[in-house]
Amino acid sequence: MPLNRLPDRLESGSPYPLGATFDGLGVNFAVFSAHADAIELCLFDPSGKREVARYPLPEVTDEVFHGYLPEARPGLLYGYRATGPYAPEQGHRFNPNKLLLDPYARRLHGQVRWTDALHGYRVRSRKADLSFDTRDSAPAMPKGVVTADVFDWSGDVRPNTPWSKTVIYEAHVRGLTRLMEEVPPEERGTFAALAHPRVIEHLKRLGVTALELMPIHAFVKDRFLVEKGLTNYWGYNTLSFFAPEPLYGARGQSVEASHDDLRIAIRRLHAAGIEVILDVVYNHTCEGSELGQTMSLRGLDNASYYRLQADNPRYCVNDTGTGNTLNFGKARVVQLVADSLRYWAESFRVDGFRFDLGATLGRDGPDGGFDPGASLFDVVRQDPVLGRLKLISEPWDIGPGGYQLGNHPPGFAEWNDKYRDSVRRFWKGDGGLRPEFAARIAGSGDLFDRRARRPWASVNFLASHDGYTLHDLVSYEQRHNEANGEDNRDGHSDNMSCNWGAEGETDDPNINAIRGRVRRSMLVTLLCSLGTPMLLAGDEFGRSQNGNNNAYAQDNEISWIDWAQARSKAGEELTDFVARLIALRDRYELIRSGRFLYGQEQVADGLPDIEWFDEAGNRLSPEDWQNPEGRALVMRRARKTADGGIETVDLLVNGSHVPLTFTLAGPALQRRLVVDSADPAGEERDLAEGEAIEVADRGAVVVVGWGGA
Repeated sequence: MPLNRLPDRLESGSPYPLGATFDGLGVNFAVFSAHADAIELCLFDPSGKREVARYPLPEVTDEVFHGYLPEARPGLLYGYRATGPYAPEQGHRFNPNKLLLDPYARRLHGQVRWTDALHGYRVRSRKADLSFDTRDSAPAMPKGVVTADVFDWSGDVRPNTPWSKTVIYEAHVRGLTRLMEEVPPEERGTFAALAHPRVIEHLKRLGVTALELMPIHAFVKDRFLVEKGLTNYWGYNTLSFFAPEPLYGARGQSVEASHDDLRIAIRRLHAAGIEVILDVVYNHTCEGSELGQTMSLRGLDNASYYRLQADNPRYCVNDTGTGNTLNFGKARVVQLVADSLRYWAESFRVDGFRFDLGATLGRDGPDGGFDPGASLFDVVRQDPVLGRLKLISEPWDIGPGGYQLGNHPPGFAEWNDKYRDSVRRFWKGDGGLRPEFAARIAGSGDLFDRRARRPWASVNFLASHDGYTLHDLVSYEQRHNEANGEDNRDGHSDNMSCNWGAEGETDDPNINAIRGRVRRSMLVTLLCSLGTPMLLAGDEFGRSQNGNNNAYAQDNEISWIDWAQARSKAGEELTDFVARLIALRDRYELIRSGRFLYGQEQVADGLPDIEWFDEAGNRLSPEDWQNPEGRALVMRRARKTADGGIETVDLLVNGSHVPLTFTLAGPALQRRLVVDSADPAGEERDLAEGEAIEVADRGAVVVVGWGGA
């Protein structure tokens, strides 16, 4: 509607749905606050620089303030101001001088401009956050934009890949294509580039089934990073749970078009059989601690949205390490997250979510402890839309009892850092790891086999965005994070890595040979373990971050994927090797077994469903399992095929510093060596009966067998 025809007041409107909703005749505005005395709607001109009208929301129903603006249309810019007690000692931080972003805003206009006026208190006051700041923050704040999402999804079919066949590829929207020359320059690093044929071709070549995107919710670039000339590249600092990050729109393009670019990319990925999973950050927001800024939830109702210290509600509970923690003991906070998830699932048709610091989502009781029956978990699991998607938790935070690996409810998979650490240590050459290593590659049943969960609940990975790349894991023993400007003190100090004789890149052929073999052996382990494998983007061709294991602030070549390296001879060879492993996983059901195996089921006489041997073909005794020098292991899985025959898969691993000769235990079967980490380009070959197999030092071999019952 023309801004010069604005009415004198709002109509009463409706408390549902929350957010700004266009109905064809006007826009309904609804926002929750349990403690505000009044909330005003502020309208802005198309530039976002001038406030053109301010209306009190005329009604409040069930703690939802609401009003209706007739004739308003999509594209209208708006924000809120909330009036109420400014009493930090009681947990209340209302300040009507601060423009507040609608928590349900689906589009943003403008960016945060860092200024002290974004704080509800006078930053340099001796009274600190007990003081009160009267400056208007509107010039420094993004504005919400009224939307009317329309997109034709007819014909789109979700891949619905079974969990047991799922292979995840973790990537960053910007980093994935920023250096991909085939993508038009204005689209590199954007949502549009995700749909480029070159991207889809690469994912299909690998055989991955799901693309997991690091956070794409609109986020804030931390002030301390901006002042150092850095940025929040990873995006784990959410400003809006509904709006896509504007940075990922193509250059010179409208925000609406960038949203549709994301939808088009997801539709094309679906057409290629590839699911899309979003990494989402609901454990905290960008508003920080009690000394942080007032941008949205804090100004609307700090005491409801955030967990505050029971004995002194002036202070936030900081179970996330970021200053604040969302309060999942409040129904409206649970609703906010559930509504956000449903929006992404329905409006963008994403196929699943990975929950950052997922243990926080299970803290909804008065004691703040983790509960697998927490409200949000129950809401998501019973939801007819969300309950059918892939749900993955990062099962820890820094709160009390913060490590909850294996303790999430059915329906959730979990990042398994015990798998990561055990595999790293085994291939590094640490002793005494046979029992732990075996438990991890067999699906971590000790952690997940409860409440009828399946092996897929364990998301196995060697590397992720947080830490070394796989290449750096075999090239560096010390972190090299100098570019982060924190005196190389940030990031993990113990990465369970080994440089094999030289720190960083080297021309020594012997060192490079062992590095390559260890890397391939780890990939064999990952793709041949029970559970859901996750591959870090670029690990398939040897991407390096030059030893930086905390590249969260590096929006540059340190983090971007170097596709020229992928096209190199070494890069092509490793990519082919990874694709071969994924194809093997798809071909052999035993490798991706959908149930836990304990050797208690007899496939045939004397042939259990899983068994463990040493290099001589002897079953491991209790003493063997506890031998700290035992670094050789064979995991055999067996099943009966539909025609009554027998199929076996043997994973042979040699974690020692010398080559070993392996003899496979009976029964007598036809056998084929299908992959050898020491001979990545080698063809599959049939083995003679009783033939011994030479496994290189730090090498891994896979043998399949078949025969009659």
